[in-house]
Amino acid sequence: MARQDPRSRQMLLQPTRFALQVGDRVALTGPSGSGKSVFLRALALLDPLSGGQIAWHGQAVDRASITRYRRNVAYIQQRPAILDGTVEDNLRYPFSLQIYRDVRFDRARAASLAAQAGRGADFLDKRASELSGGEAQIAALIRVLQLAPEVLLLDEPTASLDPESSHAIEGLVDAWFHAGLAHASTHASVWVSHDPAQAKRMSERHLTMHAGVLSESSTSPLCPPQSDNPEPAR
Repeated sequence: MARQDPRSRQMLLQPTRFALQVGDRVALTGPSGSGKSVFLRALALLDPLSGGQIAWHGQAVDRASITRYRRNVAYIQQRPAILDGTVEDNLRYPFSLQIYRDVRFDRARAASLAAQAGRGADFLDKRASELSGGEAQIAALIRVLQLAPEVLLLDEPTASLDPESSHAIEGLVDAWFHAGLAHASTHASVWVSHDPAQAKRMSERHLTMHAGVLSESSTSPLCPPQSDNPEPAR
């Protein structure tokens, strides 16, 4: 896959082949402006590709299946949008969308996720306008996790947060990943970070990005051999 700026014609993401396997925990680092966010947004099919394609469980993602793909591959940006109203209003919002009409909001599940992040019983009742930056990020992550995605694409989700909030976000993602292992789910993640210690904590594979070029910084190949398990994404 590749991504080119449609106006300047500059290559934002050089032609890249990348495979994400079941159980992969990938950290992506690199200088600001190197193309890390471009890469994640391309994986999430939020921006049009200039070349190549995305495959999911071995099948190319066509226009008709993009919505279903995005249900399973969740992109979480550094400063997510929070709606007016309460935290619970924000958590309920996705269930009003057509793609999630087959599932229902579970307040007990949402409260459990909030408790895992160290938030009190009143967290779901807090007004969005009262949330700190860390609390807003926690609410946004819970909003995604309650929908049971298979893949998380995390774009510096703790870059502007205090250490306590950062650890809460890490804990939620860690619990989601290990819950997937326990239930034989196809969980995998890509985490963009500028913190080497965090990248080490939250990954087993380490990729780097420089001027739109993706490379593996460990001894494992960029595209690991196929396993007997299906791939979450490619």
